Amino acid sequence: MTDSLLPAGDWPEMLPGWVWLVGAGPGDPGLLTLHALNALRQAEVIVHDALVAPAILDWANPAATLIDMGKRGGTASPKQRDISLELVDLARAGKRVLRLKGGDPFVFGRGGEEGQTLVQHGVPIRLVPGISAGIGGLAYAGIPVTHRDVNASLTFVTGHDPSGHAPQLDWSAIARGSAVIVIYMGMRNLDDIAARLMAAGRAGDEPVAIVQSATTPDQRVLETRLDACAAEAEAAGIGAPAIVCVGRAALLRQALDWQAMVEGATPRNPDPLGLGPAEGA
Repeated sequence: MTDSLLPAGDWPEMLPGWVWLVGAGPGDPGLLTLHALNALRQAEVIVHDALVAPAILDWANPAATLIDMGKRGGTASPKQRDISLELVDLARAGKRVLRLKGGDPFVFGRGGEEGQTLVQHGVPIRLVPGISAGIGGLAYAGIPVTHRDVNASLTFVTGHDPSGHAPQLDWSAIARGSAVIVIYMGMRNLDDIAARLMAAGRAGDEPVAIVQSATTPDQRVLETRLDACAAEAEAAGIGAPAIVCVGRAALLRQALDWQAMVEGATPRNPDPLGLGPAEGA
């Protein structure tokens, strides 16, 4: 395709009757992939989540129909079955359909469910990964999810099951086996999850960082500890959408808060892990 927003190249064509499942990234429009932008410029119908930034939708084909199918906690939201079948109906009507999902479609995004439904109904699909909030959102807050002096393992968990309660996971195995734990959609059950992790042996003073509205102008970050994270988040008014990082990786924000540097601040602590001079320093 030819588009002033895209560099020259051979870009995939979105054909009638196809559905592209595309990740929009964690929020900042600059984190959108070029394949996602290509999809936006071609789609005739865009079925998008609530967390997709309006600035991203501004890049859509001006003739496209926009359908908000966002799920919002605590309010009436479209049922997943209805969303999936709407995609099937649009494809069968011969439309070029973009299903635009926040983050990555396959990371707690139900993209697998939607893709499976489409395939079972004979609808061809294309998949375009996106930057997940559990990686990109934390990076924006200056928190690397891996660091060789902190962790050789990383676990992503969802903060709620289909009923809204904390998921029935082997919390003891997670607590023992993963130095860094990243929790999606966990604010409602944060107190319960923290209690389960501490009961499984994690220290109450373990560092925790909570990033609300990651990568957006509304981003807020709370640096706290495991035994106080739920209470301090409530007191500070930190809520969904948020990503929670449990582990010593959260300390690295003291050195790597690049957004503060942009505003002229100096790092609070260049050596938050207490390891001495970095390699090559």
